[in-house]
Amino acid sequence: MTFAEECYALLTKVPKGRVTTYKDLAQALGTKAYRAVGTAMNRNPYAPKVPCHRVVNNDGRLGGFAHGQEKKACLLRKEGVQIKEGKIVGLEKLRFRFE
Repeated sequence: MTFAEECYALLTKVPKGRVTTYKDLAQALGTKAYRAVGTAMNRNPYAPKVPCHRVVNNDGRLGGFAHGQEKKACLLRKEGVQIKEGKIVGLEKLRFRFE
């Protein structure tokens, strides 16, 4: 399995209405390659089944998205996630942590 496929498999565990971070995904994969996680999300051929829109920056900022930040924000809002000034409201409450 490629690194990207490992990212996608892990990401399918993040439920609707929750988010995770690039850092959380990388750590769950046993690496510090946060940017590589971002690259995998940007190239995700399985969206929306693999919900790359649920991956945000460690500080709650939306981060990048292949279809633009407005589309990412729209998808998250449809799942009940509140966004204010480009950041997730209540990040720690909504943050999904891998076990």
